Amino acid sequence: MTTFKSIGLVGRLSSDKARRTTEQLIAFLRSKQVSVMLSTELAHTLKINSVPQGEEKDIGTTCDLVIVIGGDGSMLGAARAMADHRVPLLGVNRGRLGFLTDIMPHEIETKVTAVLEGEYLSESRFLLDMVVVRDGKPIGHGDALNDVVLHPGRYIRMIEFELYIDDHFVYSQRSDGLIVSTPTGSTAYALSGGGPLMHPKLEAVVLVPLNAHTLTSRPIVVAADSQIRLIIGEENSTYPHITCDGQTHVVTEPGDEVHISLKPNRLTLIHPRDHDFYDTCRTKLGWASHLTQ
Repeated sequence: MTTFKSIGLVGRLSSDKARRTTEQLIAFLRSKQVSVMLSTELAHTLKINSVPQGEEKDIGTTCDLVIVIGGDGSMLGAARAMADHRVPLLGVNRGRLGFLTDIMPHEIETKVTAVLEGEYLSESRFLLDMVVVRDGKPIGHGDALNDVVLHPGRYIRMIEFELYIDDHFVYSQRSDGLIVSTPTGSTAYALSGGGPLMHPKLEAVVLVPLNAHTLTSRPIVVAADSQIRLIIGEENSTYPHITCDGQTHVVTEPGDEVHISLKPNRLTLIHPRDHDFYDTCRTKLGWASHLTQ
């Protein structure tokens, strides 16, 4: 019995291999008598007119599962687009690391078949909401599955800002910026910045300073539902940027406030039955395997 009757396909096809994988997946799903809908972008890239297509919002409201073909960047974009529709996502890896896209192309028939038959793990992940406020009015917003990052933009200059958590003053800082990361993002930019790995089940956010002028500035882990507020310093000689998942950004001005909070709607990720977070870390990050006897 097929658990999912209508499946949407989204992603970025940056190579011939990715195109072939997508074509293979379409043929496989149709052989299983599953209704398939392609994102308009995919259909255009593949030059396919024989399969129904629609914008991501149409896929989110029509389909009961979305399969993302590509790397983690493709999954991040799909996650932000689909979270409000509460449709689960499954990833087929055609990128590099693939922390979020579990299934390799040669595993499509076995592992996607298992998912269609109800053999899968379901995992809830939260996103962050970001709003930039100027003179009391919102002037930009975004959401992030991985992280919200304050950074100098094109200029290599330190920036000044103040940090408040739940309206409690934490510190003022001169640095290259700040990463506000979910557990999902803890294996991404926050890890490169010296932040801790966090298990996806944790309801927590980590704040990782970027090259802080004060050597005692260290990552802080706070509750996921904390209200985080950054105030951009008046003395900055540049206009710091706020970036969500490295894909959307807002340019700030001195005196602006950046409000970061828990997004109400959560994302559901689907994994094959044999998915193991620690095994993924071991494989992707090059950790040692069992000691040899």
